[in-house]
Amino acid sequence: MSMALKQVFNKDRTFRPKRKFEPGTQRFELHKKAQASLNAGLDLKQAVQLPHGEDLNDWVAVHVVDFFNRINLIYGTISDSCTDQTCPVMSGGPKYEYRWQDEQKYKKPTAVPAPKYMSLLMDWIEVQINNEQIFPTNVGTPFPKTFMQVAKKILSRLFRVFVHVYIHHFDRVSQMGAEAHVNTCYKHFYYFVTEFSLIDHKELEPLKEMTTRMCH
Repeated sequence: MSMALKQVFNKDRTFRPKRKFEPGTQRFELHKKAQASLNAGLDLKQAVQLPHGEDLNDWVAVHVVDFFNRINLIYGTISDSCTDQTCPVMSGGPKYEYRWQDEQKYKKPTAVPAPKYMSLLMDWIEVQINNEQIFPTNVGTPFPKTFMQVAKKILSRLFRVFVHVYIHHFDRVSQMGAEAHVNTCYKHFYYFVTEFSLIDHKELEPLKEMTTRMCH
């Protein structure tokens, strides 16, 4: 990574702490395995495949946390140009608007500015991935039956960050010389969620044309 990119993806730019895997845990070993295949320049389509003998829940959990960290960083790099004034609605172009809903404060889908949506989203994901009942870190602790459901919801909402960044802020990404990094992260994410059918095709629609060009 070039110096310019290192500054762009400086840890201080992200607006929350990274969730890390504890060394010595099964999840940490899987995380290392996933990173090693990426670093080895393995084709991303192959890199996302479930390693032989590994548990799918573990593999998905590792990637959910990793994508959360990476996408958080990507948004952090453009967050200065994503304001309540520039982005009064969380959208992906004129056709797609995303409203926020959770089980606490926003019981009905509510229109909020993009920065507010991002903040609510990252807080909401952080609560899920730090919850031992949903993302157990101890070897032998089973995943809840609802785990895949939760993972799918997290990933489909993270996809919306890509939609907003690509459609509304890609000039900023290009200005910073970060497009290759963002494109690689997107391809990795896209191949992963399609390999395991983790996002509904309707959700992927806003970036369909770009994805067809980028991910043959």
